[in-house]
Amino acid sequence: MTSSQTFVIAEAGVNHNGSLEMAKQLVDVAIAAGADAVKFQTFKAESIVSQFAEKAEYQKETTGSKGSQFEMIKELELDDHSQKKIFNYCNEKGIQFLATPYDLASVDFLTSELELPTVKIASAEITNGSLLLKAAQSQKSIILPTGMCELDEIETALGVLAFGYTKPSGIPSIENFKKAYLSSEGKYVLAKKVTLLQCTTEYPAPYDEINLYAMETLRQSFGLPVGYSDHTEGYAIPLAATALGATIIEKHYTLDRNLPGPDHRASLEPDELSEMVCGIRMIEKAMGRHEKTCSPCEQKNKTAMRKSLVANCAIRKGELLTEKNLTIKRPGDGVSPMQYWGFLGEPADKDYELDEKINS
Repeated sequence: MTSSQTFVIAEAGVNHNGSLEMAKQLVDVAIAAGADAVKFQTFKAESIVSQFAEKAEYQKETTGSKGSQFEMIKELELDDHSQKKIFNYCNEKGIQFLATPYDLASVDFLTSELELPTVKIASAEITNGSLLLKAAQSQKSIILPTGMCELDEIETALGVLAFGYTKPSGIPSIENFKKAYLSSEGKYVLAKKVTLLQCTTEYPAPYDEINLYAMETLRQSFGLPVGYSDHTEGYAIPLAATALGATIIEKHYTLDRNLPGPDHRASLEPDELSEMVCGIRMIEKAMGRHEKTCSPCEQKNKTAMRKSLVANCAIRKGELLTEKNLTIKRPGDGVSPMQYWGFLGEPADKDYELDEKINS
């Protein structure tokens, strides 16, 4: 899925507000912005939240304190038929469709019916062993964000995935997950199929709690490709993550931040999404290679910008070169200034006029 180019996921999420038409408009925005994929959320409200669950704090701030989390989620649900239409629309338009399943039936729908090559897990599901296991048993690639996680929780989740991918003998258990994770077969399949994302689960996330350096910790700890899922305001942080080597960038976007709903306020608007993708592509080019050499575009500037040894005044043949009659000026097509000290005290080989280049 990933390559030397950062894979940009435009996270539509539930910003369609339950409208199929709005979902298609979001697809169009992602295409216009140059994103590689557009991602939605797949769930059955009855399967993922109880009728007694309260809204999260950020959801209360964006949608009001009235009503339950179930009522809010139910209004944002897209049925399978609608998701198939969005999937087909993405195929027609030439952009990859991704989705995050929040229940077991949704995993089946995405992996079996839509046959998606990649499943994006939600940070909130990283302790949902049953969902992780089912996703891995499908043998699809998995993008695993790590919001709200400690390192040991990530390792346990990877153990579940390794167990599901390798299908060892034995029943699912914490002990068998650990064995699968530590096995050579498990390590191999995880490296081939799983990408971790650094993520801070807050909407919007405060800049001082983003911890982009954790991307390198994840790389070193688990030996897997690492990307970044962003919930901050603006797009400066995704650009920084790109410069730090993120293989995937995921960012929420919306048609209008003023729309009602829990995620619009922490999302980019269409022009901002385009600017972010453009910035990511520029950074990719700017990262270059590890060798430090004179770039091709610099070669033509060497002569004009560098300097040479020149006469600081008229000098007669045989006159000793000194700090007073020898100086350094542009252009750089003569003797290198690095040779300055070697010329001091030497007799001039000829007559020189002011600013004339000294012979080697």
